[in-house]
Amino acid sequence: MQHPPHLRPSSDPLPARFLSVLASFADLFTQPTWPHVLVLLAGVILTPGRRTVAAALRILGRERDPSFCIFHRILSRAAWSSRAAASRLLLLLTSSFLPVSDPVVIGFDDTIERRWGPKIRARGIYRDPVRSSKGHFVKASGLRWLSAMLLVHVPWADRIMALPFFTVLAPSKRFYADKLRSPKTLVDWARQAALQIRRWLPDRYIVLVADSAFAAIEFLAAVRQHLCVVTRLRLDANLFAFPPPKRKGRGRPAIKGKRLRKLSAVLKDPKVRWQRYRISLWYGRTNRLVEITSGMALWYRAGVAPVPIRWLLVRDPNGELDPQAFLATDLDARPEDILAWFVRRWQVEVTFEEVRAHLGVETQRQWSDKAILRSTPALLGLFSLITLFAHEPSKLGKLKIRTAAWYPKAIPTFSDAIAAVRRQIWAHQISFMSRPRRDRVEIPTHIWHRMQNALAYAA
Repeated sequence: MQHPPHLRPSSDPLPARFLSVLASFADLFTQPTWPHVLVLLAGVILTPGRRTVAAALRILGRERDPSFCIFHRILSRAAWSSRAAASRLLLLLTSSFLPVSDPVVIGFDDTIERRWGPKIRARGIYRDPVRSSKGHFVKASGLRWLSAMLLVHVPWADRIMALPFFTVLAPSKRFYADKLRSPKTLVDWARQAALQIRRWLPDRYIVLVADSAFAAIEFLAAVRQHLCVVTRLRLDANLFAFPPPKRKGRGRPAIKGKRLRKLSAVLKDPKVRWQRYRISLWYGRTNRLVEITSGMALWYRAGVAPVPIRWLLVRDPNGELDPQAFLATDLDARPEDILAWFVRRWQVEVTFEEVRAHLGVETQRQWSDKAILRSTPALLGLFSLITLFAHEPSKLGKLKIRTAAWYPKAIPTFSDAIAAVRRQIWAHQISFMSRPRRDRVEIPTHIWHRMQNALAYAA
């Protein structure tokens, strides 16, 4: 039976305000496991550099603990559901950052975790999106993950942030070579993830923002009744008018109307009316003025049922940037909202970079299948938890920003947030072992040794 634990205050590795945020996850674990989860979580937050279980235990002064295997088994053997944890995290993020009336904007994207080793069965060879270009193809060996992130304005950062809550492994076709089940494509995983999110938020208006890899008619047709999808659209896409009403008599009704001209031809038409719109961020430039025009059509491909879409064309009045085309499966969506939703998606890449820089993604060393399936989604989810932890003290005052004479910074970033969370954890672990004094802080010897090791071996 699973139930929330009751721990002595002095044994809590995290401050009470953090434990209150984590309380909704307690019943996902058994009573003996939950205290160890909190210890491992505190160690992973405090650890600099590589995020291994051994490093987390060392930072907590448990390198001599004979029961170290218990912490490894949290990832490799313990009975808990990462999907259930993802649903709790999503509900926690929406209740903390989103009013009930606002749309829930979610970004979908895949990333490659570079991993090697013969025991990693799901490892594949993929195109490296960071080092590759249009004329240069670079391969990367590793694991492909599909991550869903809540794109929401975070008050302490004063910007849109991408907060991961649901990450699934999407292996290549080679992974299914010796298995009975048929292989799943990245679009198949995206369809399942989108429908799962719909079940978690049955009463909210959901907008799913993705790049051109998910601009597939089959994917749009499968999910468009459940949520709005915003993605890129090719300028040469086959667009058709809506079919006329069915006439009396025999015969099948038409599924599409007459063929419409390509969007590339719309760009060249001088009679098209363009509306000027100022956007906060557009390809690295802030407060950018663009021109937009929109319309409705059926996107059709032979053998697949047509999908009704609202298309959007965006061009630079100065001619410095190439024109872009987008689509939304909600025909009632406003063109301004479609563009604003898609621009939020660029924060997904920022999050992928920050979890590598500050949370050690790609440095973990689990080899069992279950541990691999859990460790990377857990680190991505930790990014959102730290954002939540920083959100609570920021309500009382601004986060402390790390600046220097050569690096002025006015707005906190994630590095400031994780530093603030670490300070509170260190202060909490020191506070119940020494009396507070105004003129100095007395650090117990074993905690001082932990700090020495953290500084001496920091990578």
